[in-house]
Amino acid sequence: MCLHYTIRGMNDRNTPLTARGLAVGITGLIVITASSMYVALRMGALPWPTVFVTVLSMAILGKAKGSTLEEINCTHTLMSAGAMVSGGLAFTLPGLWMTDPNADLPLFTIMAISITGAVLGTVFTVIFRKTFIEEERLPYPMGEAAYNTLIAGKEGKGAPVLFTSLGASALFTFIRDGLGKIPAVLGLYGGSSLFPALSVWVSPMALGIGAIIGPVLALMWFGGCVLGYFIITPAGLSAGLFSSMADADAFRSNLGIGLMIGTGLGVAVKAVISLIRKSREKKERNATEKRVIYGILLVAVLSVILLSIATEITVIEGILLIVGVYLTTYLSGMLTGQTGVNPMEVFAILVLLGISSILSPTLAAAFSIAGVVAVACGLTGDVMNDLKSGSLVGTRPRYQIMAEGIGGVIGAVVAALALVVLRNGMGGFGSPELPAPQAAAVAAMAGGLGDPLAFGIGVAVGLLLFLLKVPSATFGLGVYLPTYISSAMALGAVIMAIVRKCAKNRAKADENAALISSGLLGGEGITGVIIAIVSMF
Repeated sequence: MCLHYTIRGMNDRNTPLTARGLAVGITGLIVITASSMYVALRMGALPWPTVFVTVLSMAILGKAKGSTLEEINCTHTLMSAGAMVSGGLAFTLPGLWMTDPNADLPLFTIMAISITGAVLGTVFTVIFRKTFIEEERLPYPMGEAAYNTLIAGKEGKGAPVLFTSLGASALFTFIRDGLGKIPAVLGLYGGSSLFPALSVWVSPMALGIGAIIGPVLALMWFGGCVLGYFIITPAGLSAGLFSSMADADAFRSNLGIGLMIGTGLGVAVKAVISLIRKSREKKERNATEKRVIYGILLVAVLSVILLSIATEITVIEGILLIVGVYLTTYLSGMLTGQTGVNPMEVFAILVLLGISSILSPTLAAAFSIAGVVAVACGLTGDVMNDLKSGSLVGTRPRYQIMAEGIGGVIGAVVAALALVVLRNGMGGFGSPELPAPQAAAVAAMAGGLGDPLAFGIGVAVGLLLFLLKVPSATFGLGVYLPTYISSAMALGAVIMAIVRKCAKNRAKADENAALISSGLLGGEGITGVIIAIVSMF
């Protein structure tokens, strides 16, 4: 009997969250979490570990007696959880010591920040999962790549196509990053006094993401890039609205951030309207729904209590933080699903600025707030990728949520330890060894927005576009991100559209294109994680 049908016929007593899966997952989790902390501090970027842990889990458990895709799926879900927790801490907390080298943030406090963010990021996905995965069916490029890898590896379906693509991508990435023989970014236009430079990311992963998310989302993303860099910037400079390219960049980046936050406000408005409608209809919630709601409220209350005890965050700041985490994790899940990109440090800055505009948190509390948000958003993106692959496989979501929760908490402890060890052992943050560029950006933005007017315009437009069901967050991401990322994604989408248009057998072309795209993502992701582990040691 095909394994796929066996999975769907399993009863709840046959849990896919096995003892051997836990052992394999936790062992891999520790190594990947520590290496991710090093890479995030050193490079200011973090590759998705999703396909790497999928291949590793499949290699270890695939031939084991009684192995199922559900078990492998839950194992790789657990194994990947700590990587984005590391990213959340690395992209925020080092900014505290860059601002004040004598600041005191004990290990216990760092653990409280990371554990709280990990728990909130996992819990809130319970609310978002059905909307993004079952109703809106967002592509989640990394989740789809993990699913294709599982099927190809376990059942052999499409294996030659996928693993050939994966191997080529891995080799290319090794030559580019490991040997330094290929430039990471290729310049297409050097720029002028009016027009900024245009470049493209030389990345198999970027092409694969563009191909998977499709032309609508990819071109919406690139449209934001064109608007921000090649319409607003030159028009503003020509009209004298900006005195320099630096002023134009500040306007553009704050406009992009505002578009994403406007989407968040749209989410809040939609939620309020939904609650009012349900109250008018007087629909009674079933016992399961009530338990979920009460459970989430309990977690929120306990989170506020823990933060008020272990950090300098006050109770009122903690309550506002929970609201901010709810909105930004929603945005994180949406953007990860639409684009494969999760700007967790941007969400951290925005919640911090929002709370700072109302209250006056201490310096340590400010960076603690940013840390909680970034960890929660990072983990949300990871969970949703895993849940996407799980929904395609047929894994029961509750087991994946449990696996992610276990991995998130253990990863939070490991990430906190890794942060302290690296800080004490490698010359401090901001040094050539550990430049922590994302944290430096958070420290610079913590003082306020560079252009409040642009931010306000972005918020208003983003809210309007969201209510009109336009992917405003994806559009805003294009306005905000560098041109080399947006252009690479658009190129991948265009190539995919041409291939589909020219193919005689559309169904076969779609199948092979999906496998090739997944291989491109997986090869670069796997090589990035391996290089990270080797670099750490």
